[in-house]
Amino acid sequence: MILKDIDEIKKIRESAQLVSKTLGLMANEIKPGVTSLYLDKIAEEFILDNKAEPGFKGYDNFPNTLCVSINNEVVHGIPCDTPLKNGDIISIDCGVLKNGFYGDHAYTFSVGEVSKEVQELLDVTKKSLYIGIESMKEGNRIGDIGYAIENYIKIHGYGIVRELVGHGLGQSLHELPEVPNYGKKGTGKIIKNGLVLAIEPMINLGTEKIKINDDGWTFVTADSLQSAHFEHNIAVIDSKPELLSTYKYIYQALGIESDEEDKFNNFFNR
Repeated sequence: MILKDIDEIKKIRESAQLVSKTLGLMANEIKPGVTSLYLDKIAEEFILDNKAEPGFKGYDNFPNTLCVSINNEVVHGIPCDTPLKNGDIISIDCGVLKNGFYGDHAYTFSVGEVSKEVQELLDVTKKSLYIGIESMKEGNRIGDIGYAIENYIKIHGYGIVRELVGHGLGQSLHELPEVPNYGKKGTGKIIKNGLVLAIEPMINLGTEKIKINDDGWTFVTADSLQSAHFEHNIAVIDSKPELLSTYKYIYQALGIESDEEDKFNNFFNR
């Protein structure tokens, strides 16, 4: 566990905010007929234009700027030239490296009109992210975050992916501690001021079981049902969780009003 001082947290936040703006750009472009390869191209151009580097491209030889996971793809999908269709859902996970620090977060978008069942999956998964963030307080433990997410998801009967987890974030894209989306209260490392995490529930409409495609990257659900993925970057400042990333650029593009982030914006917005 690598604790950060406030100057380091500010640099992580700068990278995270650039990811947020990139996701906002994606929100303006996602519609039936668009390809994920096109989204990848404009995302890379935007990041480079903002004097940063794509955080994923070349990481363990990943070939693209975005991880784009559609419908039953959980995470790490490789952009392709297949057009999006009405009713699809598309998780876009983006990383940025700027001034030596990473930002890394994700949002699952609807393409056109989705079914009520799938929309509920998206709503519940995003809500579980904020429930997990609420437990990221000084003196709590990492297991408290996973317990909070799992406890909420279990009410809805969805599958919680267990093989893939959140993580620490800083000068490396993946730092310790790992942050599972399940767990027991009072277990794991103690949460301290200066901790920066990427919390990212990956929740399946059906089974929790997943498998990996032949491309060696794309994880898919074992039953081919849809999967949702939401991710934020958070620091513990003054003993409380402080959002470093934001969905406000997505919401501005989509015309959505939300106060979901207000309670986690105490330090940088004061």
